[in-house]
Amino acid sequence: MRIVVLTGGIGGARFLVGVRAHARQLGAEVTAVVNVGDDVRMHGLQICPDLDSVMYTLGGAADPERGWGRTGETWVVKEELAKYGAEPGWFGLGDKDTATHLVRTTLLSAGYPLSQVTAALCDRWQPGLTLLPATDDRLETHVVVDVDGERRAIHFQEWWVRHRGDLPTHRFVFVGADTAKPAPGVLEAIGAADVVLLAPSNPVVSVAPILAVPGIREAVADGPAPVVGVSPVIAGAPVRGMADRCLATVGVPVTATGVGTLYGARADGGLLDGWLVDTSDADTDVPGVRTRAVPLWMRDEQATAAMVAAALELAGVS
Repeated sequence: MRIVVLTGGIGGARFLVGVRAHARQLGAEVTAVVNVGDDVRMHGLQICPDLDSVMYTLGGAADPERGWGRTGETWVVKEELAKYGAEPGWFGLGDKDTATHLVRTTLLSAGYPLSQVTAALCDRWQPGLTLLPATDDRLETHVVVDVDGERRAIHFQEWWVRHRGDLPTHRFVFVGADTAKPAPGVLEAIGAADVVLLAPSNPVVSVAPILAVPGIREAVADGPAPVVGVSPVIAGAPVRGMADRCLATVGVPVTATGVGTLYGARADGGLLDGWLVDTSDADTDVPGVRTRAVPLWMRDEQATAAMVAAALELAGVS
């Protein structure tokens, strides 16, 4: 069996732990197509937050308390940058994390594409699945906001980290998406998949940038594999992060029904064949989509693997 997961962020990384565990029981192959819309250049370094969250989490090095970055991290470089007054001061890089970005930036500067660089980094971390960026090309999520009485676009990281999304927000723009191409292996993996899963990641800024790359949405919607999404909303609240603010910006209710309807039924031009929701949302109704309610709290690997098993059953491929 071949499983493809469209994913991004910390929740998606934790979901992949369960996907990997269940796939091992089945002898299945897993490919994760990861959001790069959060990627940003800071202090001359190329930072890929979602790719790194997945890589560190599956490699057993993610900080379980913060939910991001490396365990046992130190902050000497960040402190020294602050003493120099180097901007942006609101974006902190841990020392171990900086090493990853140094290696990545060196390889990119030498002409290697992001997909090859990611594979090289994974040689160390051994994530147990194939990790692919959605694209090797520049794709950045920018946010149109009002700041100091002026309407302008800022990078998603500034909106998310510096302002915590607490600005009048009007829309999200995926800069570069229209000319980007899927990274090598992405369309091939989707075309050969037995099932495609949409992780319980932020649908607006984690999954949508992946689907904005020309060819990826079409490959998922028109491909032979059933598509099952896992709700990132439980009982009217996001499992993690600020998905509620993102959904409000695009006019989508913060409910399992709202997010499922945003993705839409494949029969009606959307993406979903099945929609997995939490037991607290058992009354979810997405027209044209099969819905199943199971516990969705990813408390540990076993609970998350059980979610994945339910998603595959809903897809009819277990």
